[in-house]
Amino acid sequence: MNKFKFLLLFFFLQVGLAFSSQAQKQFKVLLVTTTKGWHHESLHAGVLALQQMGVRNNFDVVLWEDPNGFTDKYLEQFKAVIFLNTTGDIFDETQQKVLERFIQGGKGFVGIHSASDTEYEWPWYTKLVGRMFHIHPTIQTAKTKILDAKFPGLQGFADDRLWTEEWYEFGPEKTTGLNYILSVDETTYNPKVDWGRVKGEGMGKVHPVAWYHNYDGGRAFYTALGHLPTNFSEPAFLNHLYAGIFWAATGKK
Repeated sequence: MNKFKFLLLFFFLQVGLAFSSQAQKQFKVLLVTTTKGWHHESLHAGVLALQQMGVRNNFDVVLWEDPNGFTDKYLEQFKAVIFLNTTGDIFDETQQKVLERFIQGGKGFVGIHSASDTEYEWPWYTKLVGRMFHIHPTIQTAKTKILDAKFPGLQGFADDRLWTEEWYEFGPEKTTGLNYILSVDETTYNPKVDWGRVKGEGMGKVHPVAWYHNYDGGRAFYTALGHLPTNFSEPAFLNHLYAGIFWAATGKK
């Protein structure tokens, strides 16, 4: 075999391997980080952690960067959309309808932390998330409680795990059928807070911080954890997050 033929064969082998590797990915998710309000310091750490998670678990994470690119055609390639610490009114009416059709087509949604502080005026979205952010006290350390040990990825929160977080207090359920999997023990921190225009007294004996549910033909997973940049280097949180992403993208628990 002459040198030219060898190089040509080598080139096609590399191209073939590249396409094979791409074809073997489990799934692809779209990562949305748009903020129209508070910008979390953990956003950068979260993006990097999710990209690395994709490498470790053989799925693609695509960062949404084109404001005009949120279309039905573009979303065909994805199995789930992730809202990472989004805030405020981030989608126009056309984009809202695109996400609605995406979920109605059997796809998934993952909301992280302030995804519940997003799109309050979009009733369909508030039902997708399940509950919306109301208020939070100062960042504190508290004990977590596993509510549903059958849902994967919660092992790191067993035995009253101490966790430092901006503990969200939520408003009422926006829909039925929420499956709560993780909570915070309000007896281990001070949930009371007064912002003047709004106050918080806590949520009582069961204060959920993560849940999932089937909604409008698709699936939605939400976790309130993820305020601090250091959360995204904690194996316990990353396992919890991947379990939610995997379920939202595949329907498998």
